[in-house]
Amino acid sequence: MGHKAQSVERPSSAGVKDALVRNLMHLLARLPLGVLQRLGSGIGLLIGSWPNKQRRNALINIALCFPALDGKEQVRLRNQNLREFGKTYVEIAHLWLRPADEVLALVREVRGGELLERREGKGLIVLSPHLGAWELAGLHLAAQGPTAIFYKPQQYLDDMILASRARSGAELAPITAKGIRVLVQALERGDYVGILPDQEPKADKGAVFAPFFGIPAFTMLLVNRLSRRTGAPVIFMFAERLKGAKGFRMHCIPAPAGIASEDDIEAATALNKGIEQCVSVCPEQYVWPYKRFRRRPNGAPGIYNGPLSDRHTLAQVSRLHRRMSEVT
Repeated sequence: MGHKAQSVERPSSAGVKDALVRNLMHLLARLPLGVLQRLGSGIGLLIGSWPNKQRRNALINIALCFPALDGKEQVRLRNQNLREFGKTYVEIAHLWLRPADEVLALVREVRGGELLERREGKGLIVLSPHLGAWELAGLHLAAQGPTAIFYKPQQYLDDMILASRARSGAELAPITAKGIRVLVQALERGDYVGILPDQEPKADKGAVFAPFFGIPAFTMLLVNRLSRRTGAPVIFMFAERLKGAKGFRMHCIPAPAGIASEDDIEAATALNKGIEQCVSVCPEQYVWPYKRFRRRPNGAPGIYNGPLSDRHTLAQVSRLHRRMSEVT
């Protein structure tokens, strides 16, 4: 009498991918920061050396946001940006998985640190755009005192991200109604709240179009709502990557007037103005490949399409600028 063959459960492709990425992250975390940044720069150089969507999208955004630069300067900034983009995503293993004290010691200087001081009984909203090392900015903020960080759950490595961001004591608040209540309660206790302010909102409610470098961008109103409800002031903070793997410089910048306005457009415009002020410090370190203008006002043409060559991309942006000037 034969035996039934036992079925062997094979790992899913998603599970294999997750395991591979985890192993790679732990391997990268063992390398010195300088090695990681050189590796990331090389990857960015590779991305910039052949036509692809990330390269094109970064150039579209830069050409839209910096029309005063000529085509060669826009391409040069794009190429610098892709090298920094590569560093951002390779060094993240170091920032996530090395001991917290070691990572925090990479902050060599803090400019405007007095803005992190909280008034008696008042929380503080700290906005960290996707600029430089935003993971380090969040870790640095939580090291200053009780902190709740608004957080988007991820399909892969979610537990690793949660653990890394909680190393200096942060409470992670998911992007849900429950998470927003966590932020409100933190501010009412007088704690810090950390938010990444420059992602495109998914829902129509709680967002408006407001100019970002003069281009309409679908912009969150959450910061405005939190500030008005709790009376908490708002500042911006980001970690600028220093050359030669020398560490990072933390910048704290006051939010522009109007960010707590009762007028939604004024508030969203002030939010984007604050992001612009941060980006102006080190524009090559912003996430220009991100499709920030993917959502367009009614009737406006799409932006992230067309041929991948630099020549065609610059011509396309020139046409977009002309169309937008005709509308206004």
